[in-house]
Amino acid sequence: MDHALDRLFATIAARKGGDAATSYTAKLLSEGVEKCARKFGEEAVETVLAGVSGDKAHLAAESADVLYHLGVLWAAAGITPEEVYAELKRREGVSGLDEKASRK
Repeated sequence: MDHALDRLFATIAARKGGDAATSYTAKLLSEGVEKCARKFGEEAVETVLAGVSGDKAHLAAESADVLYHLGVLWAAAGITPEEVYAELKRREGVSGLDEKASRK
């Protein structure tokens, strides 16, 4: 697929092992999964706050940040968008209530 998220992830994955002095992505990845997860959490909270603010432009900007940091977390954890897409495909046509109940 040639989607913006796939291109973003490809760029993130290409930075893995790169120079942390010249690449923010390489710096985050060099700090490990825990740091990447924490940073994603911070960005998620900022996105929530933007969502309730009513400022659509701010929400769009924070949403872009959260998607970037999610991609960094995926790369740090060693998963690919394809794995996430496969899980989403598995859930297609399944009620959200049924899917949540199946996790218990």
